Amino acid sequence: MARPRIVIVGAGFAGYQTARTLSRQMRHNADVTLLNPTDYFLYLPLLPQVAAGILEPRRVTVSLSGTLPHVRLVLGEADGIDLDGRTVHYTGPEGEGGTLSYDRLVLAAGSVNKLLPIPGVAEHAHGFRGLPEALYLRDHVTRQVELAASEDDPKTCAARTTFVVVGAGYTGTEVAAQGKLFTDAQVRKHPLRKGIRPRWLLLDIAKRVLPELDERLSRTADSVLRERGVDVRMGTSVKEATHDGVLLTDGEFVPTRSLVWCVGVRPDPLADSLGLPMERGRLLVDPHLQVPGRPELFAAGDAAAVPDLENPGQYTPMTAQHAWRQGKAAGRNVAASLGFGERHAYRHRDLGFVVDLGGVKAAANPLGVHLSGPLAGAVTRGYHLAAMPGNRVRVVADWFLDAVLPRQAVQLGLVRSWSVPLDTASPELARVAGRPDQQHDTPAPSGPGAATAEDTGTARDPEPAKEQPGASEPAKNQPGGEAAKNQSGGEAAKNQPGGEAAKIQPGPGPAAGARGREPEQGPGPVKRADASAEGDS
Repeated sequence: MARPRIVIVGAGFAGYQTARTLSRQMRHNADVTLLNPTDYFLYLPLLPQVAAGILEPRRVTVSLSGTLPHVRLVLGEADGIDLDGRTVHYTGPEGEGGTLSYDRLVLAAGSVNKLLPIPGVAEHAHGFRGLPEALYLRDHVTRQVELAASEDDPKTCAARTTFVVVGAGYTGTEVAAQGKLFTDAQVRKHPLRKGIRPRWLLLDIAKRVLPELDERLSRTADSVLRERGVDVRMGTSVKEATHDGVLLTDGEFVPTRSLVWCVGVRPDPLADSLGLPMERGRLLVDPHLQVPGRPELFAAGDAAAVPDLENPGQYTPMTAQHAWRQGKAAGRNVAASLGFGERHAYRHRDLGFVVDLGGVKAAANPLGVHLSGPLAGAVTRGYHLAAMPGNRVRVVADWFLDAVLPRQAVQLGLVRSWSVPLDTASPELARVAGRPDQQHDTPAPSGPGAATAEDTGTARDPEPAKEQPGASEPAKNQPGGEAAKNQSGGEAAKNQPGGEAAKIQPGPGPAAGARGREPEQGPGPVKRADASAEGDS
């Protein structure tokens, strides 16, 4: 008798945990296939440390084939699903197509950047959702400081060393906190004009930093940021972005070359194309993570609207904490549907939060106990080591080296501005010249946060970027399982084991319903239409 076929779409926190659970529980009793654009799982909570030069990129990636025995890895992006024929069509990394048949399907489709209808943002801002974006930001910040150090015009020097982060949730708060330390260390090696220091602005329309967390954590984070010199502006956002800077909602124009967009995420729009009941862009499932009327179909993570049994009438937030645990529940319930074990409803209580503020500073409340300073920093790093499914020794080694040696601030030049457009449907992959067409991806032009001809010293087309895959998942570090909430400004908390990004659509045939692909355009500035954004910000 043929073994049942289980296909998991996406290897973010939910997809990875589902695969790991099935690998242990099913072993040789089923054929488990994991479809993902990259060959690694990305531990998103430590991504700000990659951008700040503390950790090397591979430290936050975990090999899928090396940690998931009994699971077959297929590289590709799902772009069509035939629900009745039980097949998933995908496109591989070199443009080849393929089809996977299944008896059980787990959708861990994750989320994409949330874009708001603000003029210039899609053209001039960059997100922070994957490894390519973190590598680009590290190079860009380094380049701006080095160019400013040799700049004679004080206004240009100040603009190059002004960095604007929009969104004071987990991601934005940590990027601003780590970024300020990074640039301060750089100017000690590359002194700027007298009276000029790196300036970081953190903006959000909310009334306080980390608005969804306990006020004590918010006050701790706000205090650390302000003491460090970050210009924290609550109740303020961007009204318009241009090549020369950003116009704020309070009327001030801030000259800058750097705009980092951390206002949050929205569910992958492909889930909408399945033609099944949805809740604010998320696929409706029952407490067992099963789609009603489709016993073979399960969903978890950011793509799923899971009833919150602790808060009747509500759905669990889009956080990595929930995605990580939903993945485990999905794995068990899929196995139970095939006769292995018993199924259980998903239920989880938050055990606390941790926010890494760089250096020895952090804010945490494990089990409700409020901590700050070095003790919170130790708890935060201890949590990350416990939560990571691999690379612990290497991460500790990088932390130790960062503590005793000066940080290396060099430009690797692997990811260019046009490689990481804000409105990409695949933040885990960098656009590469000559690569097969991407779905809904268009190169971003130069502007704040973008590499310009002036940056590179040439007006010719930039050189092709090397592929830098990344993963998805919004959500933030929470001890015992992070519970990041969507931040005001749209930020879906970060350091929490969180969602995944895979593309899926229904249709009468394997590729039916697939999104239309735009012709690949070469590097260089082009105009792109803003993507729609769900929710308010």
